[in-house]
Amino acid sequence: MAKRKPPNTIPRAAAGAAADCPEQQLIAKLQRIEALFARPGSEGEWIAAERARQRIVDRLEQLAAEEPPIEFRFTLSDQWSRHLFVALLRRYGANPYRYRGQRRTTVMARLSRAFVNETLWPEFLELQATLAAYFDALTDRVIEQALEVKAREAEERAEKRAKTVQLAPVEHQTSLL
Repeated sequence: MAKRKPPNTIPRAAAGAAADCPEQQLIAKLQRIEALFARPGSEGEWIAAERARQRIVDRLEQLAAEEPPIEFRFTLSDQWSRHLFVALLRRYGANPYRYRGQRRTTVMARLSRAFVNETLWPEFLELQATLAAYFDALTDRVIEQALEVKAREAEERAEKRAKTVQLAPVEHQTSLL
């Protein structure tokens, strides 16, 4: 039987050409993170992403049989985290939802506590950190190219100046959507 190539992976011959593409690097890194949480069955065996996902789904079903699922409420800080978390839940066969009147940053799901603590939440945190680093680098790159100035944090000073002018608060938050 011929070995199947894992889905969404870059062929080895094209890997060198794609190494320059940050999006392909991000996809490859996210796939490696998911494979780590899939708990391989034997030593050194890293099988296709679909089989890895199936092991997690099987583990979720096993935990559901041992420990009945309970309703969890997750509050996520931004839309990117929410999109990632909902996609991760759906990938493992969970049905994310929210009740009428709940904020858009709230995601509800019925899951076993062990699955959330041992697999889902640690994987989400690692994926979120990876995406946040990518978004930070992308934002800096776009700002530097568009404004032709180095994007960085504001200067931090040792002490506050003696005479500062107090202005009335003004709303400066704008929506990017």
